[in-house]
Amino acid sequence: MSDWLGSTDGGADTGLFAAPGEPADQAGPVTAGLPPVRPDAPLAVRMRPVSLDEVVGQGHLLGPGAPLRRLVDGSGAASVMLYGPPGTGKTTLASLISRATGRRFEALSALSAGVKDVRAVIDLARRRLTAGEQTVLFIDEVHRFSKTQQDALLAAVENRIVLLVAATTENPSFSVVSPLLSRSLVLQLHSLTEADIRALLDRAVADPRGLGGSVSLTDEARDHLVRLASGDARRALTALEAAAGAALDTPVEDGAAVVDLETVEASVDKAAVRYDRDGDQHYDVISAFIKSIRGSDVDAALHYLARMITAGEDPRFIARRLVVHASEDIGMADPTALQTATAAAQAVQLIGMPEARLALAQATIHLATAPKSGAVIAALGAAMADVSAGKSGLVPPHLRDGHYAGAEKLGNAVGYRYPHNAADGVLPQQYPPDELVGVDYYEPTGHGAEREIAARVGKLRRIVRG
Repeated sequence: MSDWLGSTDGGADTGLFAAPGEPADQAGPVTAGLPPVRPDAPLAVRMRPVSLDEVVGQGHLLGPGAPLRRLVDGSGAASVMLYGPPGTGKTTLASLISRATGRRFEALSALSAGVKDVRAVIDLARRRLTAGEQTVLFIDEVHRFSKTQQDALLAAVENRIVLLVAATTENPSFSVVSPLLSRSLVLQLHSLTEADIRALLDRAVADPRGLGGSVSLTDEARDHLVRLASGDARRALTALEAAAGAALDTPVEDGAAVVDLETVEASVDKAAVRYDRDGDQHYDVISAFIKSIRGSDVDAALHYLARMITAGEDPRFIARRLVVHASEDIGMADPTALQTATAAAQAVQLIGMPEARLALAQATIHLATAPKSGAVIAALGAAMADVSAGKSGLVPPHLRDGHYAGAEKLGNAVGYRYPHNAADGVLPQQYPPDELVGVDYYEPTGHGAEREIAARVGKLRRIVRG
């Protein structure tokens, strides 16, 4: 992407929308006076939004009065850090901000620019400012700038010699120096939704800037492209362009060439996973996943996990099932299983996909290889069955609350024996209601940690029950 970034100094844009290595003055049609786009430029470049109305997603930042909306409308003047995954519109929004009030647009990539390049742009912006022209400086991958390079921006940003729009895929709190961060608004962009990606694909198929109706897209192919995109607009359009090229190379008698599922699979070398998140496959695969973990088949469990991840299943759903399974089928046989599953669920929330897939895999391996026990769910089920059957006798008087006036006269908390006063911290005392004295709910297995727990539970029951 950074290869297409250039300067607008001297009139025509020399690179933001032009194909790499090609001068903009040879470009094709111009839309509403915006920088020209070559007809052979990549589809993702041709379909880059030229107005705010064409931007999909990021509604939380583009609502009325929101900082990003004000910048794009030309009424804001704050420097911003656009933080989000690839393909969410960071470069697009930067270009829209520059056009909002006719500001000049300069772009640098942190992959190739140095301090000298930064200072050259600032000097140019300073000269323009004396002539009444403002400059937007877009820096892609700003987290790759060294501390020295970032420090070189401070005075220019502080004095608004440039309006900085910096893009990063990493959390700027950890990758951008504090002085620069404090002078900028940090705006987090989210991955595009499936509906957003579908809208982009349909627009690219129909729009004259895109495929101009030269192909038609089947529902199965569209769904597969959405899954492949994983919220990345550029990835979706790149895959569509490859599939459309293959379809157009296949002769058709009449009408538009058809981009079907087989064409997409052949073009992007990634087969579609037969998986309907709202249908039978959703329930069948998650059922097989849990049963494979319960059956201690780690390889089968990883297969079903991979199918769900590849098909775009909500990772939070997978994480929730792992947390439930940790107590339902492992329990006290390995008390650390619940900790691992819960940590994986937290990782899904904190870092998201695709990185969180590793935490899900680690939890899957831990749970599948852990000793198994259904004692936790059996114990709770038996206790709840007794409660449902009406076996809910009175709380023994000595266990009742005694922290209020008159409690002692009612006999509440009288005779309670404090376990910490005993040498072993355990002493004989009735805890359940009279109807349930001697009833055992928890029956530890001989698996894993429950081997030791079983012996301890037996000893505790003998002491407590006298």
